[in-house]
Amino acid sequence: MDVSVILLTRNTCQQTREAIDSVFASADTHTKEIHVIDNASTDKTSSLLPSVFPEIHYKRMERNVGFARGVNLAAREASGDFLLLLNSDARLTRDTVRLSVEWMRSNPGCGVAGAQLLNADGTKQNSIANFPSLATELLNKFLLRTFWPKRFPGKEQEYARPMEVESVIGAFLLVRREVWEKLGGMDERFFFFLEETDFCLRARQAGFATVHLPQVHVWHSQGQTAKQDPAAARIEYWRSRYAYFAKHRSRTDRIALRCGLLLRLLVDSAVSGLLAAITLGGSRRWREKFAVHWALLFWHLRGRPAGTGLPR
Repeated sequence: MDVSVILLTRNTCQQTREAIDSVFASADTHTKEIHVIDNASTDKTSSLLPSVFPEIHYKRMERNVGFARGVNLAAREASGDFLLLLNSDARLTRDTVRLSVEWMRSNPGCGVAGAQLLNADGTKQNSIANFPSLATELLNKFLLRTFWPKRFPGKEQEYARPMEVESVIGAFLLVRREVWEKLGGMDERFFFFLEETDFCLRARQAGFATVHLPQVHVWHSQGQTAKQDPAAARIEYWRSRYAYFAKHRSRTDRIALRCGLLLRLLVDSAVSGLLAAITLGGSRRWREKFAVHWALLFWHLRGRPAGTGLPR
């Protein structure tokens, strides 16, 4: 088997179906298998996907086990030389698999490859990520990419050829099997967010490069799972951010991160609350922002309990 495609889904039935269709529509000769982990969906996923796609490996979990653990479960049953982690809201172009696998086979020093993610209108999404630092987490990322483009690459730049990067966005993550096994898969301490960033860092530490392939395109309907409950998803992002710093950064950095994030959260909460009040709650944008900010503040006031966030 050349490629094992792994998809996780939770109440994203239609998007997952489109993602699977795009895999089957690939114009290449590589042998492929598809593994779908259903993280306890409550929509029609469990009845529709196995019947429409009897050839896929479908497994439904009794509860939401998170992204990292779900992927690890699928990877243990996969047999491909390459593992392709594909978001349920992503769709491959016809030559995505061919171009990416051929490049990986020609470049054995590359352990992880990512694609150029595209919006529905063809505009670029950010497909490259820096390893989290005090700068990336406390400062505006757009300004970092604008004023220091070599240090902080992003969608504002044009890249003519593959380039080594720190990390790539995990909507499309092509991993060499030997790298996956050497690293022991993904760290399950990351429930949702930053698991691929942690994986890319560990790959680099093991001597394998992570490469952005600008010639490989993938359509991506950003954040469909997170949009189901924005406040819970945001809590998970903050939890993963704290976990990443606890694992990879110094104690001084961890303290600085918490102080800086809480200060910015207080300011953001005050601003969003004020604008929501000025519009008498008529602005959905500011009303939703204030709800997310308040949920994050309340989560911190309660001591960041493990049970808060996305359903387990």
